Amino acid sequence: MIAQRVGRLGTLEPQAEIEGVPSPLGVTLVESKQAYNFALFSRYATGVTLLLYTEADPVNPVFKYHFNPRINKTGPIWHCWVPLAATQGATLYAYRLEGPFEPQARHRFDPQKILLDPYARSVFFPPGFSRMACTQPGPTDGVAPLGVLPTITTTFDWGSDDRPRHGHDTIIYELHVKGFTARANSGVSPEKRGTFAGLMEKIPYLQDLGVTVVELLPVHQFDPQEGNYWGYMTLNFFAPHQQYAYGDPLLEFREMVKAFHAVGIEVWLDVVYNHTSEGNEQGPTYGYRGIDNKSYYLLAADPQYYLNDTGCGNTLRSAHPAVRALILESLHFWANEMHIDGFRFDLASIFTRNSNGSLNLYEPSLITEISSFGHYADVRLIAEAWDIGSYQLGRSFPGFSWLQWNGKFRDDIRAFVKSDPGKVADLMQRLYGSDDLFPDTLLEAYRPFQSVNFITSHDGFCMYDLVAYNHKHNEVNGHGNNDGSDHNLSWNCGWEGDLDVPEEIMLLRRRQIKNFCCLLMLANGTPMFCAGDEFLNTQRGNNNPYNQDNEITWLDWDRLAQNRDIFRFFKNMIAFRKAHPSIGRGRYWREDIHWYGVGAHVDLAYHSHTLAYCLHGESYRDDDIYVMINAYWEELVFVIQEGEATDWYRVVDTSLPGPLDIAAPGEEGRLSSLKYLVAPRTIVVLLRPRRSR
Repeated sequence: MIAQRVGRLGTLEPQAEIEGVPSPLGVTLVESKQAYNFALFSRYATGVTLLLYTEADPVNPVFKYHFNPRINKTGPIWHCWVPLAATQGATLYAYRLEGPFEPQARHRFDPQKILLDPYARSVFFPPGFSRMACTQPGPTDGVAPLGVLPTITTTFDWGSDDRPRHGHDTIIYELHVKGFTARANSGVSPEKRGTFAGLMEKIPYLQDLGVTVVELLPVHQFDPQEGNYWGYMTLNFFAPHQQYAYGDPLLEFREMVKAFHAVGIEVWLDVVYNHTSEGNEQGPTYGYRGIDNKSYYLLAADPQYYLNDTGCGNTLRSAHPAVRALILESLHFWANEMHIDGFRFDLASIFTRNSNGSLNLYEPSLITEISSFGHYADVRLIAEAWDIGSYQLGRSFPGFSWLQWNGKFRDDIRAFVKSDPGKVADLMQRLYGSDDLFPDTLLEAYRPFQSVNFITSHDGFCMYDLVAYNHKHNEVNGHGNNDGSDHNLSWNCGWEGDLDVPEEIMLLRRRQIKNFCCLLMLANGTPMFCAGDEFLNTQRGNNNPYNQDNEITWLDWDRLAQNRDIFRFFKNMIAFRKAHPSIGRGRYWREDIHWYGVGAHVDLAYHSHTLAYCLHGESYRDDDIYVMINAYWEELVFVIQEGEATDWYRVVDTSLPGPLDIAAPGEEGRLSSLKYLVAPRTIVVLLRPRRSR
């Protein structure tokens, strides 16, 4: 009999219909043969049993297959072939594994546990699903999540789906799928609030704002009973989170991506490949722990405990071939089958861990493999280059072509705007593109766009709370206000909180928000801000609302109507940045930037709070931009150091009320003097058109 090629199974030898094949991992429907192939990695199991269920009875399997290792095992892969006719109408599947339960030897096999296939493309939660039950000794029949068997389906019609790729005009907007539209005042259809479909209804809003990338907080299926609202407790790395879907999760997610692409907006995912929802040794057994604990997880010196460099109970053993294969297969799935444009890797520095937990900053295998994947799949790779045990921001992180969240930008800009002393030099460094972290030497040749500049993200104060609270207010999280960072670099402008705020305090807060927006949009690099910052959304001073699935974290769209002037300011600053490619360059500003102070020279004294600069745009066929920054608490006269007064047009003065604070294109006011009185805590932006030079 001649071997046949069948889809991703590759060459199908005749004996496959007896033994199954070891690749690909997971379950594969072979339509031409009307059969399933199952493949599961477990190096140390002594026995494996496949279980098939119907949705009507997810407790008692209608089909069992006990793998014969002499027939159904190749290396560490257990595999079998099951004709559809033998499945008795089953739609769900899981495994039981036998082996030693010896935590001191790194093994936690338990044949009483029902185990979810790590490669399942969809997850079923039985009516009796219970995280607590899965943490206890004893059987987990009917309480553990199950995989869904694939069925014969039509291929999703992507049409032309021209996947957008943005350059200098990249504006990242970080949002939570549920929190973005969960409130009734979101204007989204009631049945679609908090879903992928709900996001589609808000696309016109995002177009109007001008963002070009939406970065979604984790959408991989996470444990719905763990209590992590943000989604950073992944159960399965392939299935979209069911609770974010109005209809079929896979179909709805694809429709959402296609809709974003149709209007030129990229879709990036925040992905969590550093730990799982199984937690520490006291956590539930859903799959990885019971399938091959030693291979999947990094363990402590006393191996009955888990290494917790993630702060989430466990750490995936990312140097192990099985874990690397799982992560890469997941990335390929989301890039190729879901058309994702970029991946932001949570705690990416975990990928530099060797199999014993030590650091490898030279050539860690997983980062090299992901880098190659990114090149061939044409997707963006973004690192959060730190974790509990390692801080690798900038050149220390071995993903040389990756973008990185720049935590130094966040801290330095916050400190300068709140008028901390000794920050002028740091401000210059961050505006320039952070070449101290991303050097453009002959050897390293980093680019400024690799710095993802942000002042706020989901983690920490939102922008309004940054100017409304001196201290975190996390009491509702249930940890005695001991969770969340105490290093917020926030300033409440003289009044703690959002209740009965005096008018003069509120005016100052609005000005500070505009100052943050200005510096973010004027800096070389790739800007990112958090959903709701553009209309002063608040989380009531909670800087760690990871477990608040309620109105603390759901965007309050009434604040958009109340703060239209701030929305307009964000929108116009975004448009200004896009209109001037000399700001967000592929290279550093170098000779095109001239630094000044209130006069001809930069004041770098410890107690200085001022800076001015002129960015020449000729090399980019762009206009010249002159910026005057006063973080002092008194007004100061700046003397413009270049050109004639009538060469310059005022675009921005953050001390002015809207709509005077930022001019629409063509409505800029011409200056009559080279002296400009800059109000306290104010930024002024001037423009010299090319024709005036």
